[in-house]
Amino acid sequence: MTLGTVAGCLMATAGQASAFTFETNWTGTPPKGDIYLDSVEIGNAIVSDFALVNGVNITNNTAHTGGNSGAASSDLGDDATVGVKLEDATNSSVEESLGNRYLSSIIDTEDGNVGFSMDLTFDKSFNTLLFWERGINSTLGVTINGVTKTLTKTDFAQGETDFTLDTTEIGGAQKVGSYGLDLSEFGISGQYNGPVTIFSQGGFKGPDFKVAGATVPEPATVLGLTAVAGALVASRRRKSGKSA
Repeated sequence: MTLGTVAGCLMATAGQASAFTFETNWTGTPPKGDIYLDSVEIGNAIVSDFALVNGVNITNNTAHTGGNSGAASSDLGDDATVGVKLEDATNSSVEESLGNRYLSSIIDTEDGNVGFSMDLTFDKSFNTLLFWERGINSTLGVTINGVTKTLTKTDFAQGETDFTLDTTEIGGAQKVGSYGLDLSEFGISGQYNGPVTIFSQGGFKGPDFKVAGATVPEPATVLGLTAVAGALVASRRRKSGKSA
């Protein structure tokens, strides 16, 4: 790889350091079966080690009263073997849904004037949050350290995956989008493991989601490497000019 190519790759990664799209690598049998998360590609970095949810505190969830009611529920692919189905989600069911690497094991949210809020902790530290949203038609809220970000369907559409998902609560396969947030968005530098508050409210149109943490190169590190690569390129050009 030439120095120019290295600089270009590093600058692409640096540009994605705050809020970014990524590529999802998976194995499994979509749309109804298990879909296992192998790795993600963020710029020129491949990440295969993930921080998974290991603690949940639901602070609000519109109750399920029968039929297509309530807000957040635990859901999984029609033929999936990992995950749980529970209409009125509990702390333990959400932990089971999110605390694994299967993208077919999700939280489903009903549309309408309903909402939920839940605090999540993770089994290891991370500096980046990765989100997947089934349907690419909803908004999802994220709050850390008093700072709130909302991920919209436009955000998720930028990271559309190459698989679809059909779970027990819907009647057919839907597209899945993805989007990532660096913790610098929330004023955090270095590593973190929670809590992370995830929420939905009326007007968000029922996000159906999966979330995991990951550790990727810090933006400052990437920018520093970019500057070094740029300086090396400039130095090589100057030397070429002198010998010409």
